[in-house]
Amino acid sequence: MHISKLEVFGFKSFAKKQTVVFNDGITGIVGPNGCGKTNIVDAIRWVLGEQRTSRLRSSKMEDLIFNGTSRVKPLGFCEVYLTVENDKGLLPLEYNQVEVGRKLYRSGESEYFINKNSCRLKDIYNLFVDTGMSSDAYSVIELNMIEQILSNKDHSRRIMFEEAAGVNKYKSQRRSTLKKFELNNRDLGKNR
Repeated sequence: MHISKLEVFGFKSFAKKQTVVFNDGITGIVGPNGCGKTNIVDAIRWVLGEQRTSRLRSSKMEDLIFNGTSRVKPLGFCEVYLTVENDKGLLPLEYNQVEVGRKLYRSGESEYFINKNSCRLKDIYNLFVDTGMSSDAYSVIELNMIEQILSNKDHSRRIMFEEAAGVNKYKSQRRSTLKKFELNNRDLGKNR
């Protein structure tokens, strides 16, 4: 399984539609400061479900939409589509290519897609959990992540190994079940 294509429109500095094609193996994006390298990483994280604006280097989600320049008008929405080759069948879908998409409007509304079909953010999360391709997984590593892993300040190494070992899916299910259990207990307590 690998990322084969990224399509970006209106996301941060990408005022026009841009397509980045990835070949097999490791891909590194290099270029001078300010050319948009980190915006590509942010776009991948965002389409995979990242909700923390601080991880996307923004103060609010609407900041992700191209804000215009002296020559180009601001846009009303941004969208990112990521195509993943599912040739080894690691994703629980019957397709050899899986495309996930995310769209954000200035109103704050969002849309999510799997293979052009509307879905929920949770569906995208569940699709990629324990595959190494979630929004904070080790498959996309930016410079500051290397520093975090080496220093292990916030247990970054443990988190990375748990993702690789396939434990996160069960941890997520456990958290969800415990939350439902707690809500049910509260409801039962109110009825007494």
